Amino acid sequence: MARNYRGYEGIRLCLMALLCCLLAVACNDLSRKEGGNANGPQEAADVIRLDKLSPIPSKKQMDSGPPLRVAVAAILSPEGTVESYSPLLRYLEAVTGRPVKLIQKKTYGEVNEMVVSSQVDLAFICTGAYFKETDRQKMKLLVTPQINGKDTYRAVVIVPASSSVQEFSQLRDKVFAFTDPMSNTGYLYPMTILDGLGERADVFFKRTFFTYSHDRAIEAVANGLADGASVDEIVYTHAIQKRPELVKRLKVIHTSQEFGMPPVVVPAETDPSVFKAFQDIFLHMHENQDGKKVLTAIGVERFLEPNPLNYKSAPNG
Repeated sequence: MARNYRGYEGIRLCLMALLCCLLAVACNDLSRKEGGNANGPQEAADVIRLDKLSPIPSKKQMDSGPPLRVAVAAILSPEGTVESYSPLLRYLEAVTGRPVKLIQKKTYGEVNEMVVSSQVDLAFICTGAYFKETDRQKMKLLVTPQINGKDTYRAVVIVPASSSVQEFSQLRDKVFAFTDPMSNTGYLYPMTILDGLGERADVFFKRTFFTYSHDRAIEAVANGLADGASVDEIVYTHAIQKRPELVKRLKVIHTSQEFGMPPVVVPAETDPSVFKAFQDIFLHMHENQDGKKVLTAIGVERFLEPNPLNYKSAPNG
């Protein structure tokens, strides 16, 4: 037993001696690297200086501010919205230094209520949804997009390419797809046409239903679920560019007058300095390479200061 103890003790002493040698070599090497250079002290890239370590920042320290809450009205389906707006949301994160929280709701009305109650910081809404809020004055126009050199857009009434319908009046006793009760091109405008004909939707059409997005209204007509729909011309043009086969399945029978582009808005009580900061971000996007890439991705040439005359009244106002 004593022999085993002496053996273990010998091994322990050898290991301690080896460790001391390794430490001495390491210290000597570190001394040479820090002070042995003729041109002055030099830190070795592979040396970890315990006296120079910085604490790992907490998540709260890394976030420079609260999340930027951005709401997007359901002009597109939820899937289409995420795909289309992701580049812009990432850009806003980069230039503001704040994480962006995308908020989507099924109806335009739900998004409007979030804006007027300051539950979001800014929102991309439909023109018709803005018309609905002009009396309450609870939201402010921030910017509007310019597309094809214009800050206005139109509604188009579409039917299946095989349909015999050539004008709106021939949609009597047909199935018609609306987008949203607050949609300018997807509801307010076709209702204006009916008013001009002296008709009511529940009498004129065989049946109506809401799709709650323009791309879904387009799909409803293309797939034979509806005999007609009125949709945003920009969304329709983008759809047929993305899916050229739709040209053979759909046709336009009516085009409206010009309306103000769907705007970007903020709550009316937004601090003026914050309003100006947000507006500057959008107005100068086209002046830098990253901003240009984002604008190309979302099909916008640039953002402009809104023209109030474009949002003076709804189609049937």
